[in-house]
Amino acid sequence: MPSKYETFDRGRLEIKPLGERKNDLEIGHWLKLGEATPPFEHADLAEVAARLRAAKEKGAARLLAMGAHVLRAGVNRHLIDLMERGFVTHLAVNGAAAIHDYELARIGATTESVARYVRTGEFGLWRETGELNEWIIEAAREGYGLGENVGRRIAASDYPYRDCSVFAAAYRLSVPVTVHVGIGYDILHEHPNCDGASVGAASYRDFLIFARAVEKLEGGALMNFGSAIMGPEVYLKALAMARNVAHQEGRSIAKFTTAVFDVVPIHGDFRSELAKSDPGYYFRPHKTILVRTVQDGGESFYFCGEHRGTVPALWRELQKPVASSK
Repeated sequence: MPSKYETFDRGRLEIKPLGERKNDLEIGHWLKLGEATPPFEHADLAEVAARLRAAKEKGAARLLAMGAHVLRAGVNRHLIDLMERGFVTHLAVNGAAAIHDYELARIGATTESVARYVRTGEFGLWRETGELNEWIIEAAREGYGLGENVGRRIAASDYPYRDCSVFAAAYRLSVPVTVHVGIGYDILHEHPNCDGASVGAASYRDFLIFARAVEKLEGGALMNFGSAIMGPEVYLKALAMARNVAHQEGRSIAKFTTAVFDVVPIHGDFRSELAKSDPGYYFRPHKTILVRTVQDGGESFYFCGEHRGTVPALWRELQKPVASSK
């Protein structure tokens, strides 16, 4: 039975070319490997690096979940190098990450001023970026994951900055990038060519790809960079699914490492859950990633700092030679 409510007619929208948009971030903002970064030091970084090396040695999962602003921090090359050297075997991101990665690869710039463009009704309505909707429709039709097809298409393109694309590098390396989309969250959903059924099909395939990766988390590691809701919530559901199957098969997924990198200060013991009366209780990376999911044998770590400093700091730690045990 059809809905009794009217919907917005997207055919009335005016879509403008990206060339008319003023971008807040240009290609020079993206760091080169070894370039000076904001200082960040933490005694536990060496231990997390050791856990990642051990997980790599065992063939266990090395999962990294992140918000889109990690890409805006200019650390794409560090993330690509971590994948190339086997320290990241899976990337889980939100829908905005695909948009920033695509725009950077195509025009060497991304990030528009919300304050400027929402005033005129232009925010998000850029023609070239809307092409991602066609790639999502293709992903659903052909059976690709959403992130997989974005990476595949950027890798096959002649975009001048595709070497900075995390998605293209991941596709080349056969490292899954899964995109966990919330309908209405992303500028792509404004466009007339957005097909909600295709978004749902392709993103749900990505969720199942992620859940499969979580099945290999025993002895492994999960890192969450700057994702306050998507990362912890998707991980929580995937872990429940993986443990359900593991219990049936007489296995456990309990001894693994989690690490959260964020800008939110956690006061007191980050390995203990706060009282519900404390506003910090509702910071999901704390209670979900640092406490609840590792209480049966895992261990967690917390790093408070800007991503332009923390991602390169972890990368540098993993560059250090490992002392021989002989």
